[in-house]
Amino acid sequence: MSKIQYLLCFVICFPLYAQELFPLNEKKYTDSLQQVIRQNPDGFSKAEAYYILSDYYRNTDSLLSRKYLESGRKSGAKDPFTAALYYYFEGQYNLDQSKEKAAASYQKSIGALAAFKTKKADFYQSLCWYSYGITRKNKEGYPYLIKTMLEKSIPITEKYGDSKMLGFLYTQLALMLTYNAEFQKAEQYNSKAREILEKNAPGSTELFYAYLSTSGNYCYQAKGSVGKKFLNQAGAMIRPYPESSANSSYYYNKALYFISQQQHESALETIEKGLAYTKKFRQKLLMQMFYFHQYDTFKKLKRYQEAKNLLEEILADQTLGTDISNRKTIYSHLSNINEMMGNPAQALIWEKKYSKLSDSLNTENVKVEINELESKFNASEKEKKIALLNAEKNQQQMEVNKKNYYLWGLSLVLLFFVLLLFFLFIIYRNNKKLSEQKEINLQQKIEDIKQKEELMLTKAVLEGEERERERVAKDLHDGLGGMLAGVKINLSTWSSAHLDPEQHKDFYKILHQLDHSVAELRHVARNLMPESLLNFGLETALNDLCEFYTRNDLEICFQPIGIEKELPLTIQLNIYRIVQELLANAVKHAGASSILLQCSQSGETFLITIEDNGKGFEKNVSDNTRSMGFRNLKNRVHYMRGKMEISSDHQGTTINIELNTHGE
Repeated sequence: MSKIQYLLCFVICFPLYAQELFPLNEKKYTDSLQQVIRQNPDGFSKAEAYYILSDYYRNTDSLLSRKYLESGRKSGAKDPFTAALYYYFEGQYNLDQSKEKAAASYQKSIGALAAFKTKKADFYQSLCWYSYGITRKNKEGYPYLIKTMLEKSIPITEKYGDSKMLGFLYTQLALMLTYNAEFQKAEQYNSKAREILEKNAPGSTELFYAYLSTSGNYCYQAKGSVGKKFLNQAGAMIRPYPESSANSSYYYNKALYFISQQQHESALETIEKGLAYTKKFRQKLLMQMFYFHQYDTFKKLKRYQEAKNLLEEILADQTLGTDISNRKTIYSHLSNINEMMGNPAQALIWEKKYSKLSDSLNTENVKVEINELESKFNASEKEKKIALLNAEKNQQQMEVNKKNYYLWGLSLVLLFFVLLLFFLFIIYRNNKKLSEQKEINLQQKIEDIKQKEELMLTKAVLEGEERERERVAKDLHDGLGGMLAGVKINLSTWSSAHLDPEQHKDFYKILHQLDHSVAELRHVARNLMPESLLNFGLETALNDLCEFYTRNDLEICFQPIGIEKELPLTIQLNIYRIVQELLANAVKHAGASSILLQCSQSGETFLITIEDNGKGFEKNVSDNTRSMGFRNLKNRVHYMRGKMEISSDHQGTTINIELNTHGE
């Protein structure tokens, strides 16, 4: 197995097991959790069932996962242990979204669980330490995670000796040792895990993954035949459950076995089976790893075009490409495969991309490789030119041998005219290209002017609209609002001195209506120009907006990520109006019980995602609608040089908007 295969297979294999495991018969397990929820009116069992369901759905349905998480919190609100457990599952929910938030939640849970001296508390405390180590892995490295396991998670669990949790942790430690090429030590921990699990949990998912870990360890040592029996044992366990998501892990390790045995056709067939499961359960990272092994097998079979296409698909998906090390590897292989296919120019392009990502330790090696490719490319071009010149020289020499001095003169005249025509042709072609380029530049300038005019018009309309909103808000709040408030105060003062509340109830009813009208007037004024945006910034204003639309039958979850307070007020106001229109549409038309709003900023890019579980709408409604609010929404997105994607069906609606904070 090549070095790059060895590296990337652990990018996927390690995170695959770094989570709480579920029984192989997943449907039966989730059904039993639902039954626990139905049969228990309240208490720890019901809360824990909610929490486990939240963890189960966190990768496939974030809204449902969040709903179960909050339901568990409410069910055990009066129980201190359940409250402590909430922070662990909150960390699980945030693990893929924000490792910093997840780490903070795990630390809270560790502190709260320390007060309970029970096996259940130790079990979750061990999981918390292990998961916390995973959140710090990218910053601190694998040694920190291994140290956390050896000093925290494993000692806590070893007190109970024969638990499934101990076998699970031994398997994870073995995986990390395999990743660091400590194969013998890895087998020692794999052996410990199998001994515990075969004795105390023979049908468990933990044992299933222990078999896969053992098989993988032998495959990486080119001892696939030794590990095959463990792979077969895992296969026997998963075979009765064809609907389990764990099948993808089994087929992944089975493909590794065939690769280690150089059985390429069997490897390709196994990869296709595994891909079907990863697509079904949305296991994107594992899907990409199947694709990578498929690429390597294609290359070994000299099916270079298929191998090249797969690499480009992996890079375009950006699941593996977000990691610099992985991206360097893909660039290197694209350069290599293009060179094998006889495309030195393309190989040079990919090699240069690879060199830009290389660190200072391998800079000189990369330069040598680039120079070699450049030399090959230049040599190829020189050989073509030399061959052409030699052909012309030989032809001229033959003519010289056949013709006399008179023909020499005629040949020179003819050569002069040929060269003249050639230069005229070059001049004509260059002039034609120059003319075409000028026409293209002119059209581009016209398009740029049109776009600038459209943006200026949109800016003028939006700024005029906001100025009018501000003017009306001030007039309502300071003018009419003050007058009505004065009238109300005067009437209240006069009535207290001249009227009896019992005899003049109608008058006091009218006075109450006047008071309600003043409050409504002030609400309208605040909606026209939100004070919280002006005083406290965009994030606070959006949070207030979500609270305003929240109802007893409607839950709105707002997730701000990295929103900068230094954004210009005009940009904040445009983003606020966009979110206001999105929430208003969802509340008015979707009939939803849950809305998830996520706003995040990365540099000059601002992302808005809103999901609801409402009734949705037809595919073309958003394009054909004449709603002024929807037109204003599109205008504001266009004004900020953004783009908007809408996905809607009977299960709900998802809208993704990407804006440029310097898009004016």
